[in-house]
Amino acid sequence: MPDLLIELFSEEIPARMQAQAADALKKLVTDALVERGLLYEGAKAFVTPRRLALAVHGLPGRQADLREEKKGPRVGAPEGAIAGFLKSAGLSSLDQAQVQSDPKKGDFYVAVVEKAGRPTPEVIAEIVPAIIRSFPWPKSMRWGSGSLRWVRPLHSILCTFGAEGDEPEVVRFEVDGIVSSNVTYGHRFLAPAPITVKRLDDWMAKLEAAKVVADRDRRKAIILNDAKDLALASGLELVEDEGLLDEVAGLVEWPVVLMGSFEERFLDIPDEVIRATIRANQKCFVLKNPATGRLANRFLLISNLVASDGGAAIVAGNERVIRARLSDAKFFWDTDRENGLEINMPKFQSITFHEKLGSQAERIERIRRLAVEIAPKVNAEPALVEEAALFCKADLLTEVVGEFPELQGLMGRYYAEGEGLASEVAAACEEHYKPQGPGDRVPTAPVSIAVALADKIDTLVGFWAIDEKPTGSKDPYALRRAALGVIRIVLENGLRLHLAGITSPLFEAIDIARLSADVAARQAKINELGTGAAAGATTIAQTRFGDFSVDERAIDLLSFFADRLKVHLRERGARHDLVDAVFALEGQDDLLLVVRRVEALARFLDTEDGRTLLAGYRRAVNILRIEEKKDGRAFTGPTNSTLLKAPAEERLAAAIEDVKHRVATAVQAEDFAAAMTALADLRAPVDAFFEAVTVNDQDPALRENRLKLLDEIRAATRGIADFDRIEG
Repeated sequence: MPDLLIELFSEEIPARMQAQAADALKKLVTDALVERGLLYEGAKAFVTPRRLALAVHGLPGRQADLREEKKGPRVGAPEGAIAGFLKSAGLSSLDQAQVQSDPKKGDFYVAVVEKAGRPTPEVIAEIVPAIIRSFPWPKSMRWGSGSLRWVRPLHSILCTFGAEGDEPEVVRFEVDGIVSSNVTYGHRFLAPAPITVKRLDDWMAKLEAAKVVADRDRRKAIILNDAKDLALASGLELVEDEGLLDEVAGLVEWPVVLMGSFEERFLDIPDEVIRATIRANQKCFVLKNPATGRLANRFLLISNLVASDGGAAIVAGNERVIRARLSDAKFFWDTDRENGLEINMPKFQSITFHEKLGSQAERIERIRRLAVEIAPKVNAEPALVEEAALFCKADLLTEVVGEFPELQGLMGRYYAEGEGLASEVAAACEEHYKPQGPGDRVPTAPVSIAVALADKIDTLVGFWAIDEKPTGSKDPYALRRAALGVIRIVLENGLRLHLAGITSPLFEAIDIARLSADVAARQAKINELGTGAAAGATTIAQTRFGDFSVDERAIDLLSFFADRLKVHLRERGARHDLVDAVFALEGQDDLLLVVRRVEALARFLDTEDGRTLLAGYRRAVNILRIEEKKDGRAFTGPTNSTLLKAPAEERLAAAIEDVKHRVATAVQAEDFAAAMTALADLRAPVDAFFEAVTVNDQDPALRENRLKLLDEIRAATRGIADFDRIEG
């Protein structure tokens, strides 16, 4: 079957756009072909800095003929309806239509439309120009007097179609004065002459001969293998960087790996700063000395040329730029160490964190107070936590972080170590940002944990306090990531924290600060609440949570944590409905305890006892709901023991009381396995009750008492979870 080859040859396509453009070309063309009935066997897209290409294999030579019956109006229908039918079917008169009979609807007109399939090249000539003119580049430009917008000036279009062994034809079309052909061009400098090609294998072979590696993945493999070999030859190791490899593969068509060097004096700079400097400015790879574990004063650059001098001039040019950039980096590093971290702290007073949440200095103070509060809960030394919280953001105003923001935290650690601060404090300066993504590690040192939790919780509470919560896919302040960070820190370190109790006072502190910013508003608030009211009192609604009252916004934030926890547990294979069932109970703000309860509940429901009890529970609740709706009132326990007539209901009532007591005792001791064992003992009495007892007895008093007994089943299970929320 014939194959299609398309190549769009242009000036350099930005590396960051190449992969997306290749995917878009493949999808747009193949979707359009399938939409027109041209099914294919396979397709692959190619991209280099100067060309975007697509090969589609196994296309038919023409579209299949189409025969379609179009049903029209009834015989005798108004002239307007008949005229519309004739127009839509492409008929000139009713003589060209058929009449069909329907036993129910009578006679009606039918048009048989037969449409011959077009040759595939003709369809391609229609598809490709439209795709080129509307191609979804993130940014595009128009040049000359034409109307075409393309990422960079488009020079030529190659489009061939034909079966293997045959001479392929050129699919003829024109876009903004550019006429399609079977001609492409090789490397800009090494082989710029035009090349006539036939199909994919011919195209790739001739481009390779013209110093162009068309396959992006192959270019990446060449760069990586040559870089490793060159490093090994010098007794060094390549510091691999997948992101940089993707980028440089999009900058060259004929990759040539060369090695350069810089002065050893720059090795006094932290490795991460050297790497960031060389990567950001020259897109070069750095090398590591396996004997020391530190960077070597060597780098690898990827040239797009086979130079006559072996690349000496190219290497020298890169060395000059890197030397200058490393000189800047060394100046920044030395200046920061000379100034120290403390010099930056007063500057935070004049830097706004958020217009509604005050300055960075105010935020650092909130983090300090919260971290000190959390410290005993995570077995951290409060004095070290306080010092770490005060200095954890100081590196944001250093020269190095100003130049390389991605090094924030890490540079804080280096500067803290250089100033002789405790190792726990230095580690917290780096680790309080972690985890920054699902694959990032969580801090495990107590001081780091306390500051990391304080930082993330303050962020969440602050934006909840000003009603800047995530909506849909929008999360400009990365609040979902912050919540997931808290969850992972808590769970992976086995921490016991009551989030509602921690966040509610923080809401109040932020409210006080916001009121204090406006003296008039603050005074009006005091006057409203009375002279005896606390200066920072708030009228924000409070709600009961366990044994204490908390801000309702804290409850809403806890629901957000529950949603994030469901996502986290679902990725680990847990059931989201069980998380809902546990969170539905009052006072569930201890994430570790919630997870333990969910895990125990999942194990229980996987047993025969668990499944049978769940079925009995649903039967009881369904009966209750029906009867409560019928009577217009709820039936809630306790039951009247004198009205327990049948042995089965007496045994069930006794079992419920026993199980409720055992479950409560086990839950209090956080022994959820024992709680589930106790709950399993309800299975037999519940089954026996439904087999032997008629709930809707003719005696109203017995009926009401038995309905209350069903409610007692629900009450007994509520010691574990809200079984109403359990699915399946």
